[in-house]
Formats: sequence, structure tokens, C-alpha cells
Amino acid sequence: MCQIGSSRISGIWFSKISLSMGFRMQHNLTLIVSQASYSTAASANGNKLSSLFAYQNGSASSNPTSTSVNPVSNSYVQDNEAPLGKFLKISCKSGNITFFEAQQFFDLMLQLQPAPPISAFNLMLGAVVKLKHYYDAICFYKRMDLSGLSPDYISLNILMNCYCNLSWTSVGFSVLGLILKKGYKGDTVTYTSLVKGLCLEAKIVEAARLFKKMIKLGCCPSVVTYGTLMKGLCQSGNMSVAVQLHEQMMTGQDGLGEVIKPNVVCYGTLIDGLFKDGHIDKAKDLFLEMKGRGISPDVVVYTSLIDGLCNLRMWKEAKVLFNEMMDQGVRPNVVTFNVLINELCKEGKAIEAKGLLEVMVERGLLPDAFTYNTLMDGLCLGGRIDDAVNIFELMARNGCDYDVVSYNVLMNGYCRSGKIDEAMNFYRDMTSRGIQPSIITFNTLLKGLLHCGRVGDARTLFNKMQFFDIKPDSYTYSILMDGLCKNNSIQEALELFHSLESSGWKANITSVNCIMFGLCKVGKLENAKHLFSRLSHVGLKPDAITYTALIHGLCREGKLEEANKLLLEMEHKGCAPTVIIFNKLMHGYCENNESAKVIELLQKMNNRGLSPDAGTASVVLNLLAKEESYHKLLSLLPNFSLQGKSAG
Repeated sequence: MCQIGSSRISGIWFSKISLSMGFRMQHNLTLIVSQASYSTAASANGNKLSSLFAYQNGSASSNPTSTSVNPVSNSYVQDNEAPLGKFLKISCKSGNITFFEAQQFFDLMLQLQPAPPISAFNLMLGAVVKLKHYYDAICFYKRMDLSGLSPDYISLNILMNCYCNLSWTSVGFSVLGLILKKGYKGDTVTYTSLVKGLCLEAKIVEAARLFKKMIKLGCCPSVVTYGTLMKGLCQSGNMSVAVQLHEQMMTGQDGLGEVIKPNVVCYGTLIDGLFKDGHIDKAKDLFLEMKGRGISPDVVVYTSLIDGLCNLRMWKEAKVLFNEMMDQGVRPNVVTFNVLINELCKEGKAIEAKGLLEVMVERGLLPDAFTYNTLMDGLCLGGRIDDAVNIFELMARNGCDYDVVSYNVLMNGYCRSGKIDEAMNFYRDMTSRGIQPSIITFNTLLKGLLHCGRVGDARTLFNKMQFFDIKPDSYTYSILMDGLCKNNSIQEALELFHSLESSGWKANITSVNCIMFGLCKVGKLENAKHLFSRLSHVGLKPDAITYTALIHGLCREGKLEEANKLLLEMEHKGCAPTVIIFNKLMHGYCENNESAKVIELLQKMNNRGLSPDAGTASVVLNLLAKEESYHKLLSLLPNFSLQGKSAG
């Protein structure tokens, strides 16, 4: 087992291997590699990011000269018929290997006498890194070190890259120290790895500082370095700085006077970030600039643009872009189809989305879990739960593993349809397969059980959360309190609320609203008013639902003037009343035969651009039925605009 820092890494167990060259070995290995404590080489404090890219004219230090590394010894790669030589020269360089093959040949290389040169091991490490087996590459390096093999410049850069990809950049800086100690100088690859590691750890200020420092050292950033930092800036919301960096690389204003031509990755990163940040026109301009510079957009760039346009509901432009992509011979990939399927489902067009799934398969693309889950969710939202189950079964037939989202989607669909038993059956099937439920699983099922009045089953399920080591969140408690109140278990809901408060839990307005409705429902208006008065003391601001609950309670008790004052108060505090609130007040005044008040509230509704609903119509009909001179009342009714706001 290889242990690095405080993280445990699965041990590599090597079984008996037979090679075509007649070599047979058996090597069972357990390694514990200790690691010293490392400190980070950058500080998060300092000036704003934008100032890090302001350079003064002046000479920069010359580029460091890297120690040259000899190519792999001819005795190991010249003979393509030898399994090891062929593996190193062809498979490792092309990346056409499996990790198991890498394990086999690495074991062989350590056993050979004399040992292959370090450059041969570098090829092996590089191949393992291409497979993204960073932990294993580090373990391989440690085994090399324990075998007495002295690492060279390339070995150390590979090691640093692994640590940075694992977000252990502090260890990466320690490797940099070792590089310098051995007399080497960091080059572009070295610093790019560190910049990437800092970006992965969301240490964007340190990444920008390191970028500037490498330039001061005379090390010219490559297009990969720029692209890496741009991605970090975009992901951290520093779009303006990312655009500034893009302009800097094209104009050579980096302090070294080097003009770097952006590649498709740089443009794709910026375009995606600009769309997500709402800078649509700038993103479109960059797309045109990219094509004007002779850089052909790839599927990633087209997909980012299509996704951004779909999110903005610019369907026609998205369709034009999709057709352009096809005309340019750029084949849509799984992500492209996922974007389109997702947007169709959000628009309630799950059947069309299902047709796209069939097109994917016809084109030889394998849908992933996101594809199936998105389509199932769209079908469930459209009330086509049986079709969603068919997609669920198709998912397994096509060799795509279920995940917790797959089950959550179907359980939510059944709960929304009131079929809680079917939802619970899927829950049991999921846990029997060893799939860990999530907090969303429990929240969905608890809401479904309480909606069906099965309070006892909800308690049992809630207790099972502890078994799966899942802690309830604020939404969980809101579901419980709301469900208990609606099932006439007000006292239990209150006890839960007070118990949570005494344990230091910070209530949110959603939970408070549930209790407010419950208290008003059972006539405990004074308790509800007391809770309402405490909101500001606990840092909560009442919303429209809070006011609705209390106004409803006041109207039930016949305290219409107090309810009307509360309506004025909520407007004064910037909380817009909904049609529901007006309806409750008007209903109360109508019961008291106060037609003038009803007309006044109707006028207020119209002035605020609110459209009447069925509840409003019912109040007006009752009012007219009570009045003998209803013709006079009809003339006083406002003419509501058909484009008013709907009930909130």
C-alpha cells in the first residue's frame, strides 16, 4: 500500500505474469511511502488580480536552460520484436495501453539487470499519467526511488504534475525545490503544472502571481499555460481578467514581448465563461474572431455556444449554430446531445428528446447516465412515468449503470403522482444494489409519505437516515414540519421546531412559514403573532408566504382591519402581495357584507398589475349575489389587463 501524506492509496498487488519473451515472475508488493511535510510557496494576500497582468516595458531575464535528457537507450527500443522495446516505443508513446499492462511491464523493468535507463521509466510514467492514474504513477516513482534509480529532470516534472493534478500543489512546490536543488531550472512545463494545481485548488490569486513570476524569471508561458490560467479565472468568476489575459497573449504585452497565438481550447474556455457570465455579445465576437484567425471551432466550442443560446431561450440561433456545426463536418458528441435533450425536457418536449436519444444510438454514440436521467426526469415531469420506467430499463440493457440520480428521478416522479408504494419499491431496489441514497432521496420520500398521510412511515424513514450516515438539512426539517402540520400533528411539529432551536439550529423562513400555517390552522393566532414578532430578532425577514399565513389566520378570526394593516405593512417593507392574499382579505370583507372594501382591494390589485384568478372570480360572484343593486357594483369593478401578473 502506498501512503502519501494523510491520504491512503490502494495498494498495487501484482499477480503471476507470463510474458511472450518467456519471463515469468510473481511479485506481491506492499509499500508504505512516507512523505515529509511541505509548505505552500504562495500567499493569497495581495493586490487585485487585474493588477497582476499590468507589465512595464523592460528587459526580462533570459530563458533558463533545461538539462537535456537522453532518449531511451537503443538497446531497449530498437528491436520492435522484443515485447518491452515494442511496448515502450509504440504503446507508451501512443498511450494505447491499459493500466494492467503498465503494471506488468513496470514490474519487468524493475527486475531486469542491468536496469533500463531512467528515460525508459519516464516513458512508462508518462503513459500511466495519460491514463489519469496519478496516485499509481506516484507509487511507481516511489518504487523506482527505493530501487536506487536516480530521477532526472523529466521524472521530477512528471511527479510534480501528478501531485498538482491531485490538488496537492504544496507537495508540487516541494518537488520544484528538489528540481532546483539538483541544479535544474524550472521551464514552461514545470510552471504550467503548478499553475494548474493552484487553479484546481481555487487559489487563483496565487496562480496569477506564479504566472507573473515565471515571466520575470524569463520563462515564456506557452499557449497551454495561458489556457490553464484562463480556465481558472473563468471558473472563479474573473472573466474580465481572463479577457485581459487573452488580449495580452495576442499583443505580446506579457513582459517578454512574446506573441502567443490562442488555440481552440483558449477560445472555447473564454466563450463558455462569457456565456455563463451573461456577456453574450462578447462571446459571439470571440467566436467570429476565432474563425477570422483561421481557427476551426471544435465540438466543445459549438456545444458551449449551443448550450449558452439554449439557456437564453434563443432557439433559432442555437438551431442555426447546430446546422453550421454539421455543415462543417463537426460531429456532435454525447455532451452536445445532452445539452439538446436537457433543453427539450425543460421545455416540456420530452417526446422530442426521446427521439434525440434514438438518433444518438443510431450515430454510434453511447448515452451516459446524465442522458438517461435527464430524459427520465423530463418524462416524469410530463406525467409519463411509465415511459420513464421504460428508459430506466433501457439504460440497463445498454450497459449504463444506474446511479442515485436515476432512482431519485423515478422516486420523485412516483411521489408527485401520489404512488408512494412504487417509490418505496424503487428505494428498496436501490439499497439492495448497494447504491447509497442521498439527502435528496430521503427528502423526496419523506415529502411523498407525508403528502399521503403516512406520518408513521415518515418517522421510520427519517430514523434510517442515521444508518446511512446522512444528516438532515434545513429542507428536511421544513418537509417534516410542513407535513406534520398538514396532518394535524401541530404539537409534534412545534416540539420539533423548539427542539431544533434549543440545539443551536438556525431556523430559515421556510420552516417558520410551516409552523405559522400550522398555528393559524388550529386557531393559535397569538402564538403565530408572537413567532412573527421574533423574526427580526433571529435575523429572518418575512416573505409573501409568511404574510399570507398570518393574514389568513387573522381573517379566520374576523380581524379584518388588522389583516388589512398587515397588507399595508408588507407593501411598505417591499414585499409584494400576491393574488392569494387579496383573495383572503376580500373573502373576509365579502362575508361581512363590506362591498366597498372589496371594490377597493380589487382596484389595488389592478393598480399592481395582478390578474384575477378563480378565487377572485368566486369572491366577486358572491358579492354580486348578495347585492340587490348589483348593476351599480358592476360599474365599479376594474377592467383587469389580460397581461397582468399571475398569482404568486
